[in-house]
Amino acid sequence: MNQNSVHEVVELLQDMMVLTAQNLTRMEVADHYRVIKELGKGKYGKVTLVTHRQRGTPMALKLLPKSSTDLRNFLYEYCIALFLSAHPNIISMFGIAFESVDHYGFLYEAALQSDLISIIKPREGIPEEAAKLCTKQLVSALEFIHSRGLVYRDVKPENVLLFGQDCQCVKLTDFGLTRPRGTRLKLVSGVIPYTAPELSDTANKEGLPIDATLDCWAFGVLLFCLITGYFPWEKTLPSDPFFDDFIVWQETGSTEDLSRHWRKLTIEAMDMMKELLALKPSERGPVSKALRHLDHPWRVDNWKIIEGL
Repeated sequence: MNQNSVHEVVELLQDMMVLTAQNLTRMEVADHYRVIKELGKGKYGKVTLVTHRQRGTPMALKLLPKSSTDLRNFLYEYCIALFLSAHPNIISMFGIAFESVDHYGFLYEAALQSDLISIIKPREGIPEEAAKLCTKQLVSALEFIHSRGLVYRDVKPENVLLFGQDCQCVKLTDFGLTRPRGTRLKLVSGVIPYTAPELSDTANKEGLPIDATLDCWAFGVLLFCLITGYFPWEKTLPSDPFFDDFIVWQETGSTEDLSRHWRKLTIEAMDMMKELLALKPSERGPVSKALRHLDHPWRVDNWKIIEGL
């Protein structure tokens, strides 16, 4: 997608926001929905499972407090989720946005089987077949987002919802951080494993124009978690010894100092990580590079099983 097309998407989103604001329904949740349980909570607000009082339809309701939520930010998140929801691996929206006395809210498809983080076993990950099913679906969703000139910016297992056993169907959710490609972001220290290293250059006061390589980095970290049950590092900073050893591997090819968690990966899986987690953004991605490795074992124990057949 060229820059003109990105501008067209931005203009479309702005038009959607204006129309949504003009038609924002005023109502109280309890008048129309029965609250079943809380699904998640954060500094943004909370997500609850509700059913429609008349039809009984289960829905996920995201509520954001007016006291800490700018109306424009709410409209943006709702409209961008609506804009992307046609993809089968992106959460479906009900097209219902409203405001109550204290909250802004919108409704979307409920994931009754929770999210990806709930099935990742520490020190084990998830079954390799399930990890590969996730990979195919998440690549499809991320490529769809990127084809619209957008960068998702929040790839993590908590934002991958489960719709079926063994990851037969997964869907991305939560688009509050999604931005058009080229948007300049203030740089931050790499405080979480998913933060791409170029975002840690806090000496750059002008910020960084974002692109899809940020999602590729976070996607590589996610796959490492699925395969091993560990994060590869805590912070993407040289002060983190695990990340520093990773830098040495990427720059020299020497695996001698990599943590033992990397030993779970086959040569093919290591090659996949080298591509998705390239230190230079120009050498990284796209996310579809992961698809080249689907026909090869990713875990050493699975390779041994195949060898023994």
